[in-house]
Amino acid sequence: MMKISTKGRYGLTIMIDLAKNEGNGPISLKVIAKDNDLSEHYLEQLASPLRNAGLIKSIRGAYGGYQLAKKPEEIKAGDVIRVLEGPLTIVEGMENEKPAQASLWLQIRDAVKDVLEKTTLEDLANYDESDEGPAEAYMFYI
Repeated sequence: MMKISTKGRYGLTIMIDLAKNEGNGPISLKVIAKDNDLSEHYLEQLASPLRNAGLIKSIRGAYGGYQLAKKPEEIKAGDVIRVLEGPLTIVEGMENEKPAQASLWLQIRDAVKDVLEKTTLEDLANYDESDEGPAEAYMFYI
């Protein structure tokens, strides 16, 4: 089963908050942590690989913090997930699978990759929660 860890989930939280703040200057991880009830220390650990990958940049000083290194529409959800989670794997040891099963796993992987590659931070930052029902209605377990 593919499972996005807290690294990927919280990393996307950082990136979405930075996208929402685009054009308003840097925002501190302390503010993001407080707004989302997350550990500032953990967010600091996630910011480093995001910065090294060129997705965010840090601004030093009293009014410093982080901001996106690119426009929100240029950063895909897949960029963030790959940096923090590594390559997308649905099933370990696929070489031992029968062809029909291997084909299914590859189709699932490709569908997930497609969603991650076409969803931008701008899409996520502008998401209108009033358009959706309860989150539980959209949980899928494989």
